[in-house]
Amino acid sequence: MPYSTDLRQKAIEAVLEGATLVEVSQMLNIGYRTLQRWLKQWSETGDCAPKTGYQKGHSHKIKDLDEFRKFVEANPSLTQKEMAAVWGVSSMTICRALKKIGYTRKKNFLLPRTRRARAASVSRENEGCET
Repeated sequence: MPYSTDLRQKAIEAVLEGATLVEVSQMLNIGYRTLQRWLKQWSETGDCAPKTGYQKGHSHKIKDLDEFRKFVEANPSLTQKEMAAVWGVSSMTICRALKKIGYTRKKNFLLPRTRRARAASVSRENEGCET
């Protein structure tokens, strides 16, 4: 959270009235370097207000989530890696986009060899059963 504009103005006015930077920084409990930046900004722009409109977070590679949702609904059999190859992004980006549109990620259910063999033998035993 940035410092208020009032505090910034008070600090700059104190310096302009003759107080040293060290005195003002100690009096207002702000950093010396912070006060220097405020003075530099004030001398360059004539304003000491905090910056606004800067980017928060990383830029998203999949910007149109509606289009992405249509793609996912049209291609339900694709895995995250396959979707990533089509969209030209990483599978983690696909994972984040799927989460944003309310889908759970596709998991890879590779079974260990022993469980796979057991599952195959159970299915062979069930083939002969008639219900």
